[in-house]
Amino acid sequence: MKVVPLSIPEVLLVEPRVFEDERGFFFESFNQAAFERSIGRNISFAQDNHSRSNKDVLRGLHYQLHRPQGKLVRVVVGEIFDVAVDIRRKSPTFGKWVSQVLSAENRRQVWIPEGFAHGFLVLSDVAEVLYKATDYYAPEFERCIAWNDSFLNVEWPSLNKPIVSIKDKQGESWECAEFY
Repeated sequence: MKVVPLSIPEVLLVEPRVFEDERGFFFESFNQAAFERSIGRNISFAQDNHSRSNKDVLRGLHYQLHRPQGKLVRVVVGEIFDVAVDIRRKSPTFGKWVSQVLSAENRRQVWIPEGFAHGFLVLSDVAEVLYKATDYYAPEFERCIAWNDSFLNVEWPSLNKPIVSIKDKQGESWECAEFY
């Protein structure tokens, strides 16, 4: 696997080594030892999540204030525009965001460590997203920053009219959000 730091260096693009032939393809989607070497620390995942969303669905920007979750995100059907926002007050990249297009075709994954808000926009007709989380979902600690916050100014691609949940429509502005 190839691991590349993005413009926020703690957020990593993970590109698996894919073996393809006339039968199809094979790749190792996760290897604990190799992953830990690439991020420079021991890690354990507590939960695997799988979502299916239609075109123009926008989820995010989510995080848990207590019991933060690191996430290893990948797409098995379709394509998404994936975003991570640094919400660590003491970080030199506090308030900055980074994005990647993840798809079933490119097989890339993104490691988003604890201390980041996460969201994505579905670019294809449908997308299925899998992600491993380092802690369990804890709704009492879940927070949401507005996906269209003017301070963050995330450059979402081809936004027609995004389909957003009621919870995400009520996301906090950057000014009112709680941070680490």
